[in-house]
Amino acid sequence: MNPEIDFVLKTIKSRDVHFVRLWFTDVLGTMKSFAVSPSEIEGAFLEGMGFDGSCVAGFSPAEESDMLAFPDPETFQVLPWRPSSNAVARMFCDIRTPDGTAFEGDPRNVLRNMVDKAADMGYVFNVGPELEYYYFETSDEPLVLDRGGYFDLTSLDYASDLRRDTVLALEKMGIPIEYSHHENGPSQHEIDLRYTDALSMADAVMTYKLVVKEIANEHGVYASFMPKPLPDAPGSGMHVHQSLVDFDGKNLFFDENDSLGYNLSELAKSYIAGILKYAPEFCLVTNQYVNSYKRLIGQGEVPVCVSWARTNRSALLRVPGYRPNRPDACRVELRSPDPGANPYLAFAAMLAAGLAGIEEGLELPSPIESKGAAGLASVDRCGIAGPLPMNLGEAVDRFESSQLMKRTLGEHIHSYLVEAKRSEWVQYLRHVSQWELERYLAVL
Repeated sequence: MNPEIDFVLKTIKSRDVHFVRLWFTDVLGTMKSFAVSPSEIEGAFLEGMGFDGSCVAGFSPAEESDMLAFPDPETFQVLPWRPSSNAVARMFCDIRTPDGTAFEGDPRNVLRNMVDKAADMGYVFNVGPELEYYYFETSDEPLVLDRGGYFDLTSLDYASDLRRDTVLALEKMGIPIEYSHHENGPSQHEIDLRYTDALSMADAVMTYKLVVKEIANEHGVYASFMPKPLPDAPGSGMHVHQSLVDFDGKNLFFDENDSLGYNLSELAKSYIAGILKYAPEFCLVTNQYVNSYKRLIGQGEVPVCVSWARTNRSALLRVPGYRPNRPDACRVELRSPDPGANPYLAFAAMLAAGLAGIEEGLELPSPIESKGAAGLASVDRCGIAGPLPMNLGEAVDRFESSQLMKRTLGEHIHSYLVEAKRSEWVQYLRHVSQWELERYLAVL
């Protein structure tokens, strides 16, 4: 028997696990789950568990709805917020069709395919995301819990206990944490996951978002990953640090002889150039909601133009300089994504763009270190850098025409996202907001 499967079966018995939840996501990144009894698990590893795919957004029509979920034994964890007796565990699943082939609408499979492509080129893709979120009193309206600010450690940071309990729960599930702190907005917080390979990290991000919400619920409050919940406060981002290493763990982005003085290898420069070239095309994946673009054109250090830098935090892509001479610390940080993104598709899109830059031998443009130099706080001053899409409608148009995204995500997911997101945009355009009523009703 596979040793990982054997470990799962033995742990189920030793930890008094009575329910095993099988997790997967729909195309938009919403967590889906069904529970099976321990007696079914061994068979699930071999033959999968059947479910109706027509009930999952972006999966399949009713006439082709039979799907199989195959649990990944490497993702087995007991849920620490549930009782230790009659315990509950979880595993992420890979989705297949009845003939055993990988389902093209499974986001986890899309990322695995891109990770495999990188491996064929000799690379391991490591990522370390920073996810921001807000705590509110309820889900009905955004009433904050505190008026704290960036890195505050005072009585203003009402949610210290929530962050502590969240970090402890994540670490019990084998997810290491680098930092946790109060963010710039009132009642806004951030917990940073320690970098690892992209597929493991995408699983960790989905787990993280669920744990944050579960712990908040236990404390009687609500946690939201909405990109821009408050009009006059910073939005929530998911900055993604990323690098390519070889199979021995050597960081291929580092070169101490870099003529630019950034310690970037030629490989890293082409990777960055690929991200810059294709970012407007994959923006729909990393920023997939109407609300996402209210963050990108809002206040604060948010990217507007397609540019890169080291010190300028308004750039789309930044080269962090915390430990500039350490090879293992060399990475790039994409600052446009938000936590509403599906991490499987977002990581796949970033990797595809970076690898395309390498394959095409793209040259890196000059960095823009001054906000004023390229108008990084203003779309109309982007100059040759060009802007990111300003709204969901523009993002859909750029994404629809992208051959790279069609190849990366597959026709199934690509066409679904175009249809679903264009529908969302049209619905939004038809909506008459309170702002419009207050501005126009009495004067027109």
